[in-house]
Amino acid sequence: METPPQEQMGSFISGSPMPTQDEKTMGLLAHIGALAASLFGLGFAVPLVLMLTKGKESAFIRAHAVESLNFQITVFIAAVISGITICIGVGAILLPIVGVAALVFCIIAGLKANEGQLYKYPVNIRLVK
Repeated sequence: METPPQEQMGSFISGSPMPTQDEKTMGLLAHIGALAASLFGLGFAVPLVLMLTKGKESAFIRAHAVESLNFQITVFIAAVISGITICIGVGAILLPIVGVAALVFCIIAGLKANEGQLYKYPVNIRLVK
């Protein structure tokens, strides 16, 4: 049986029940870095690297990196579907909505991470655990 993310948070780098400022910054970077990297088509790269490196040291960083990685995969799938349906006109409306939603949700998630809170994207396909 999998442990809920709230109960996993005791394994921060410092061993305290609250994340350190470094962990908060890395959580912020998982979301905002993904947003910046998505301009080059590599939105998944930043959270993936954080998950594989810093995620081993901190459950807080891992939780944010996994959530961000799953969201970037979801946004990629939505953008591809929007791109395919652009020829029938639906994609012309969907593509900007996907872009704005990704921007807003990544900023909200980054701010929550910087406050030391967990954030779950409201629309997310959770492929990576």
